[in-house]
Amino acid sequence: MQSPVKIVAICGSLRPGSFTRMALNIVLCGAKEAGAEIELLDLKDYQMVFCGSNIDDQGNEVEYPQDILNLRAKVKAADGIILGTPEYHSSYSGVLKNALDLMACEQFEGKMVGLVGVSSGALGANTAINSLRSVGRSLHAWVVPEQVSIPFVDSAFDEDGKVLNDATNQRLIGLGLQVARFATLHNSTHAQEFIKAWEAAPENPAI
Repeated sequence: MQSPVKIVAICGSLRPGSFTRMALNIVLCGAKEAGAEIELLDLKDYQMVFCGSNIDDQGNEVEYPQDILNLRAKVKAADGIILGTPEYHSSYSGVLKNALDLMACEQFEGKMVGLVGVSSGALGANTAINSLRSVGRSLHAWVVPEQVSIPFVDSAFDEDGKVLNDATNQRLIGLGLQVARFATLHNSTHAQEFIKAWEAAPENPAI
């Protein structure tokens, strides 16, 4: 029997009571519904240093803190990744940018990625999400078509972290389901056999 896929969500907000965190928890519920193992990777729980700060005064490369190595290991072990961010100045958060810069294709390549953004404004977080979609492509990940942008986020959740709008709630759940289902399909025996056959196929002489 195939083992359940592992889905992690990276919260790109350090704020207590973060709406991004609330949204990601709902997305993870959707992934759990699809049978996935889930975990929220909350960047506020990690000792996050800046990318490139592992160079000492003599110009020698030193190891990053253990928290960075732990974060990389958790993402690498996942089959699917949800990235969540507030939109700041038409882009995603600096803490999420730094976390992504501290990782590479080794953690993301071939993984399913889902995107969530929140904003206090009327236009939502689509600009930030679209930027993250480009990042996912550059990391050789499969960014799923579904994405969720929540406008007017200050009034979108109740005090228990539940979304007040049912349609938004269903979209968040649906995103988690989609990432988990695509990850399961991608990890299936048939899919792996197809990928191996495709990689071994001779080049098309007509190209």
